[in-house]
Amino acid sequence: MNKVIQKGRGAVSNPDCRYQSDSRETVDEEWYFDQTAEKIKTTVIRDTSKTIISKNNSPDVPFAHSLNPYRGCEHGCIYCFARPTHAYLDLSPGLDFETKLIIKPDAARLLEKALRAKNYRCTPLALGSNTDPYQPIEREYKLTRQVLEVLAEFNHPVAIITKSSLIERDIDILSEMAKSNLVEVMISVCTLDKNIARSLEPRASSPVRRIKTIERLVTANIPTGILLAPMIPVLTDPELETIINTCVKAGAQKTSYILLRLPLEVAPLFEEWLRAHYPLKADHVLTRIRDTRAGALYNSEFGTRMRGEGPFAAMIGQRFDVACKNAGLIGDKARRITLNSNDFAVPQRFIPQMRLFD
Repeated sequence: MNKVIQKGRGAVSNPDCRYQSDSRETVDEEWYFDQTAEKIKTTVIRDTSKTIISKNNSPDVPFAHSLNPYRGCEHGCIYCFARPTHAYLDLSPGLDFETKLIIKPDAARLLEKALRAKNYRCTPLALGSNTDPYQPIEREYKLTRQVLEVLAEFNHPVAIITKSSLIERDIDILSEMAKSNLVEVMISVCTLDKNIARSLEPRASSPVRRIKTIERLVTANIPTGILLAPMIPVLTDPELETIINTCVKAGAQKTSYILLRLPLEVAPLFEEWLRAHYPLKADHVLTRIRDTRAGALYNSEFGTRMRGEGPFAAMIGQRFDVACKNAGLIGDKARRITLNSNDFAVPQRFIPQMRLFD
């Protein structure tokens, strides 16, 4: 049957998670009215985790610790590599991932507890490495702002990745942290084409709005760069140079890129989306993806999973290097930021005073 595209949602369907023993499929017998076009509302579930900091030992990412106040993401980006994590909750990586969201209301308290531990060793914390910390429900729950308040009080460095203009709300905290070299922001931009963005990442800030966010963060003296993630062969990679030039003009001080990753359920979800929105380009896009993944849609090996392999992947890397050089992001003109971990300290209010008299 024809798939019904949900307005404002990224995934076209809601497949069962990989841990379920059976599966279900909607079948149109052509004798009833299809009900799948009914608008799906966002629901929120409270998480009761006892810890909040995740440790990472992957050689492909530049951080050891991360924190995510939310599970699932309402931005609905079809390419999101975090989608398969919803299967751990017996939820679908499809529409469930962007409509059934899990919040961690105790995130700030749990972070405070972790930072006060005697054996804690300060290292920059990545915020938004899995799901976006500034997704739409952050406006109501303010968990990311609460986390930043704790980090600021402890003089703890943080690296933030987001594609949302909502980060501008927290410029007051971020600009103060920046004075002590405690913060770096990377704005994720994979296309400047509003028509592509509307279906590719339907509830994220528009590309034009993200450029304005870069300008405002830089104006507030907050170190800001861009992450071209993901670069999608054929569909968005032709924009690589334009994205870099546009963002550098807005003030971006550094950049990096990630080639499209399609782990586990993301591969069939992305192909389904591609055939629904870009049927004439679908085969071309998929062929180029396989060219960068040794004939498969994804290869999870460390060292190649972020950038791919083969001639097409190498060409994207060469174009990226040339574009950065032309934009002044190579050598002395590039601002390479090393966040400050030396000023980390437990606030005085947490240190018990010695009793003068027993």
